[in-house]
Amino acid sequence: MPNTKQAEKRVRRDAKRRLRNRYHLSRMRTYIKKFRKMVESGQLEEAKQFLPEVISIVYHTASKGVIHKNEAARRASRITQLLNKALKKVQG
Repeated sequence: MPNTKQAEKRVRRDAKRRLRNRYHLSRMRTYIKKFRKMVESGQLEEAKQFLPEVISIVYHTASKGVIHKNEAARRASRITQLLNKALKKVQG
């Protein structure tokens, strides 16, 4: 239990931030999962259209401070590689 007014305020503030962070993180993960499902099920054209939106949400999550900018770059890179690999497999 917080002992000072400042500590009580910190608890309230942290609770709000935790909720906000969970929202952004959950949203990002959901979009990534949808994207991966599209690629795995062979819906490559839909995935190609969806990719910019997913990347945008990943970078937006980083801009909110929920994840580090390097993590955002890594995630964006990996999902782009996933799509490119699938497209290459279909063509070749």
